[in-house]
Amino acid sequence: MSTLVDRAASANYEGGFIVVRMESGVEIRFPVSGNARLAGGTPEQLNNIELSPYGLHWPDLDEDLSFQGLLAGDYGQFAGTHVSRCR
Repeated sequence: MSTLVDRAASANYEGGFIVVRMESGVEIRFPVSGNARLAGGTPEQLNNIELSPYGLHWPDLDEDLSFQGLLAGDYGQFAGTHVSRCR
């Protein structure tokens, strides 16, 4: 079992994407259109993100995504696009 050593500093909705900024400066971003529950959310709902050491939770949309899944390219119920990581 691997352990994530970097921690999420912030997460928000920006121009059709969820952007997670890690303490190391790495960004993880993915389009909300790639996730059925997120795709129907309002900007306010999409910005209401709870961070945990394990992932992201949208209480208004009843959606949870793990960092392990995001880094593996799994960010929801629609397939076909990939996570991009930026520094």
